[in-house]
Amino acid sequence: MNDTILEARNLTKNFGGFVAVNGVDLRIKRGSIHAIIGPNGAGKTTMFNLLTKFITPSSGKILFNDTDITNKKPAEIANMGVVRSFQISAVFPHLTVLENVRLALQRGLGVSYHFWRSKAMLHNLDAQAMAQLERVGLADYAELRAVELPYGRKRALEIATTLGLEPELMLLDEPTQGMGTEDVGTVTDLIGRVREGRTIVMVEHNLGVVAHLADTITVLARGEVLAEGPYEVVSKNPQVMEAYMGVSADEQEETV
Repeated sequence: MNDTILEARNLTKNFGGFVAVNGVDLRIKRGSIHAIIGPNGAGKTTMFNLLTKFITPSSGKILFNDTDITNKKPAEIANMGVVRSFQISAVFPHLTVLENVRLALQRGLGVSYHFWRSKAMLHNLDAQAMAQLERVGLADYAELRAVELPYGRKRALEIATTLGLEPELMLLDEPTQGMGTEDVGTVTDLIGRVREGRTIVMVEHNLGVVAHLADTITVLARGEVLAEGPYEVVSKNPQVMEAYMGVSADEQEETV
């Protein structure tokens, strides 16, 4: 089996005369956690939306498991095993935590849109939903409405519902955005636990999270790949320090 699960070839996206992503080549290794980072305006969000098919590239190609998905829609690639999260927690606030996960599990029954069927049939999914909640540390919150969860727990619930779709490739958009230190630690540990058997691509601003989780980091600047590699290598790259951290090459020399 090819060890590359997702590949972008010369990916470019223009918005009028503005080039947001410019000729990016990207290879995501199967079973890895791959982080995409960069300063504001680097093209991270555009790149993420291209990979998850929420926008279409101006040119270039995207392959998932060697299949061209460049012109497919988000629902189509979700059925293939590519599932994303969003920066804003996307759960049903007035359903219970258990009900949120159970809705995601309906996809496996092939009844996702059969709202006229008896609710009782969904209780067959309760044990499976509880297993997912145990996995993400939310079993004690099963009967609580999602709106009542603390913010960090809502993010954990979103990851649980994403896992309910049984993704082969999970893409996380700023999973720790807006969190306090404790919640960041909780969600970071959670991502580390659920990585088994799947590949994760994440856009993340918190370098501590990236350093802890990522096997490979791609740094974008002005829509192009500035550097790529493990954190130990990327974090010492002079161009990265200047573009991402605002430290010039001269300043770096002065601190040595």
